[in-house]
Amino acid sequence: MIKGRLPVGQMSSVVAPAKQSDTMGPKEVELILVKEQNGVQFTSSTLINQPETNADNEERETWAKKIDFLLSVIGFAVDLANVWRFPYLCYKNGGGAFLVPYLFFMLIAGMPLFYMELALGQYNREGAAGVWKICPIFKGVGFTVILISLYVGFYYNVIISWALFYLFSSFTGNLPWEHCNNTWNSLNCSDLFNSSNLNETQRTTPAAEYFERGVLHLHESQGINDLGLPRWQLTSCLVVVIVVLYFSLWKGVKTSGKVVWITATMPYMVLTVLLLRGVTLPGAIDGIKAYLSVDFLRLCEASVWIDAATQICFSLGVGFGVLIAFSSYNKFSNNCYRDAIITSSINSLTSFFSGFVIFSFLGYMSQKHKVALEEVATDGPGLVFIIYPEAIATLPGSSVWAVIFFIMLLTLGIDSAMGGMESVITGLIDEFKFLHKHRELFTLFIVLSTFLISLFCVTNGGIYVFTLLDHFAAGTSILFGVLIEAIGIAWFYGVARFSDDIEEMIGHRPGLYWRLCWKFVSPCFLLFMVVVSFATFKPPYYGTYVFPVWANMIGWCIAISSMALVPIYAIYKFGSLPGTFRDKLAYAITPEKEHHLVENGEVRQFTVCPFLFILCPHNYCIMPTRYIDCFTHDQTVLQGKL
Repeated sequence: MIKGRLPVGQMSSVVAPAKQSDTMGPKEVELILVKEQNGVQFTSSTLINQPETNADNEERETWAKKIDFLLSVIGFAVDLANVWRFPYLCYKNGGGAFLVPYLFFMLIAGMPLFYMELALGQYNREGAAGVWKICPIFKGVGFTVILISLYVGFYYNVIISWALFYLFSSFTGNLPWEHCNNTWNSLNCSDLFNSSNLNETQRTTPAAEYFERGVLHLHESQGINDLGLPRWQLTSCLVVVIVVLYFSLWKGVKTSGKVVWITATMPYMVLTVLLLRGVTLPGAIDGIKAYLSVDFLRLCEASVWIDAATQICFSLGVGFGVLIAFSSYNKFSNNCYRDAIITSSINSLTSFFSGFVIFSFLGYMSQKHKVALEEVATDGPGLVFIIYPEAIATLPGSSVWAVIFFIMLLTLGIDSAMGGMESVITGLIDEFKFLHKHRELFTLFIVLSTFLISLFCVTNGGIYVFTLLDHFAAGTSILFGVLIEAIGIAWFYGVARFSDDIEEMIGHRPGLYWRLCWKFVSPCFLLFMVVVSFATFKPPYYGTYVFPVWANMIGWCIAISSMALVPIYAIYKFGSLPGTFRDKLAYAITPEKEHHLVENGEVRQFTVCPFLFILCPHNYCIMPTRYIDCFTHDQTVLQGKL
């Protein structure tokens, strides 16, 4: 190590070229500017070794084939929301005009964040918590996304059990939601083919009553304070789902990578078959025209842009730790840039494609019942468990079409649930190494835990618990988690260093576009979304049922419990580090593999602003170019590479 005092003009003479190692490849010399006093600069240099990633993680399990990884990512990102959310938003917000804000936010935030998480997991080869060895004080956000994924598992598996229940019910000559002559039907039930009563406020359809009374038994509950016992039929379906998840995950990516060959590809085959059938129905073309109708005047409304931004945030699956977990099992040299472009594009195209399927059937329903399209168009579970089954029931061979449709829902749900569980399992076993030897038992523990909590969602009033979890578990909290993640990588670890990591993996640095998005655009976008999420918050409701205050308080406790892990862990980490405040800060934001440099007094992650007299992350300060200006020359002064 060389230390000394030299004029600026002679600074470069203190660094000698590093010798190359036969095994490690060329080494880099890092020039570190510490401070300036009376026109004299204190500098130091150190050899930067190849990252320990290659050596320390040689034994880490990897995907058997590249296609296993791609299908897993696609299967996770393409979920039920692609079918029941995007098409409705597109129709509601100006048809084809909605694609303008949607694609805009996809380019400036969705793809960059997707790329960032894939690269982060692949380079560090650990789960959502372990990757924060690059900036230890931010490890709390890793635990935040793990906890959010666990919360989502509590209710997401219930949707799959509903689909399984419907699938079993479809193996009959007459579908149970065709008529009003069943034991669960009420006097308000209006026969499917008696369209004259469909607009009456007190009337319900057989499909709606089958879902709420025949499946959920909602009429036997007075509210969330009157749940009752778990229904054995739904509990049995939930057990089947849990068993499938366990045996898909218990051996890691070697088994889950094979399951997705079915679960990730089946929805595309089914969607294609349903589209071919749907376009032949009367009124289908009218439905598709309504889906694609362009109303550019709607772009003047703020709600349209907010809906597009929200859809981007949640449709790609960023912030659940799943992308980090999946990419951590890639080979180190895998081209994660190409993977990010391919998989995020397929996700968006799937959403757009599914709209043709959905609206061909909605157009058919609109014409059949002689009502406006907006009266049958809806989103959420009501679309796939009420409206769509109702449309299928009117087709010749309805049982066959019902089986096909609910198989699609099952496969859409299973691989997304697998992704969420893998995020939890990988994140925790990478953080607590002793669990590696007991993956099978730990996986069993996780899936059984989700099963026990999910039992609350299969009671008579379970839909209220489901709605509460869906509203609070992964709303504002997931946006907050991704925001902190983006800040930690772009502003503390550093875009320049992150770009170096990517160059080491794939052979070239990310372009200026990606670096600007990571540094400025994506964090600003996420901050905007967090503010909008709080500003537009509305208490949850189901139909006409309004949740009591105490239920909303529980919901906020669920949301805050995950977000609170960020400051709690930061305080814990800061307090457990040795030394003065300056030393603690240096350790807290310096990658763990470089802590020996901090011990030697070589602070790399922040510098002293000579004009502001404060400690700042080195890539956050805007200082005169003779010190450092990270925004213009990408740390060439701070990190001179020879």
